[in-house]
Amino acid sequence: MATLDVAIRTAAARGITDGAQALLTLDASGALVVIDFFAKAILDDHGYQVRAGTISVPLVGDVLITDTAAEFCVDIATGLVLIPVAQNISINLAGGTAHEYATKSVATASTAGAAFVPLPLNSGGPAAASTARVAAAGGVTVTAELATTTVFHWGVGRSAADLAVDGDWEPLRPPVLNGARCLYTQIAAATTGPSYFAHLDYLEFVAAQLGQ
Repeated sequence: MATLDVAIRTAAARGITDGAQALLTLDASGALVVIDFFAKAILDDHGYQVRAGTISVPLVGDVLITDTAAEFCVDIATGLVLIPVAQNISINLAGGTAHEYATKSVATASTAGAAFVPLPLNSGGPAAASTARVAAAGGVTVTAELATTTVFHWGVGRSAADLAVDGDWEPLRPPVLNGARCLYTQIAAATTGPSYFAHLDYLEFVAAQLGQ
């Protein structure tokens, strides 16, 4: 679709500008083009993905959720903002009982686990400023959980008898995580860790771009 970018003058600062020109996108008829915030952010190279496990090499989760132990995480430094968009945990072998998956965040970076370079959701886009870690069986070390410092974002608990053990998180109103911050996910079951594939999609901004 052909579009036309038209500059307008803003009267006051809006976080992404300081009163300078902003752009409107119009189609060939002159109608204003409105686009989903998440889609526009990905087009503007703000979208990234962390993968844990593949079809040929699934990972195995922890035996019970253990404090300071996570399967994967994303760390952002001061001055950055992370907004999680979607997460999927697909169970390959539902070993063990009492499955429990959780996603949380805390204001201290992770300290152990294999380093992972997040994948750009706009293929060929720039490398992420955020960093990630992935490790099986709770091998990513995060800060100890406290009710006063750790934010709980999503969780699910199911028995192994429940065939629908997969976990999907697509927040309608996602948290806005200002750095320094660590967003991490724990995947575990009693007696035997579940075999799984997972991925997390998120947006990364410089805080000033969102007026933070």
